[in-house]
Amino acid sequence: MSAATPNWNAVLEQVRDVYERLPFNELLGLKVDHLERQRAGFRFAKREALVGNFIQGILHGGVISAVLDTTGGMMATVSALGRMLENGCSREEMAANFARIGTIDMRVDYLRPGRGDRFRSTATLMRAGRSVAVTRMELTNEADALIAVGTGAYKIG
Repeated sequence: MSAATPNWNAVLEQVRDVYERLPFNELLGLKVDHLERQRAGFRFAKREALVGNFIQGILHGGVISAVLDTTGGMMATVSALGRMLENGCSREEMAANFARIGTIDMRVDYLRPGRGDRFRSTATLMRAGRSVAVTRMELTNEADALIAVGTGAYKIG
């Protein structure tokens, strides 16, 4: 490992920092809840700005899909950077790859209304190839009720 190659914990801390500081993620109130090699997720609280149906007080469907997409993207990022770290890539190479990661396709199944005050999202890695990672995402509320699930394909290389 060269001097310019970071260690795994440093990579995870940088990913956490970047994802929590992205302006859209700040708007959603996302905080990294867990970040591991095969699993990643956020937590956030309901706010008036995130409500789609003000009579019922439920999350907007666009918020749900955005959170799932962001969660899947973070999981894909961790997968891609982990592979690059194993291959001895430099910090600069990893940063350049990080800037190119993006959503190719995503499917969301809304299972129940987004009721609750606190929410958690989780993504697991289904498969990662050289250029594409596929993830499965879930959104639950504080009662652990499953609100939505999704699958996403992300360009990682």
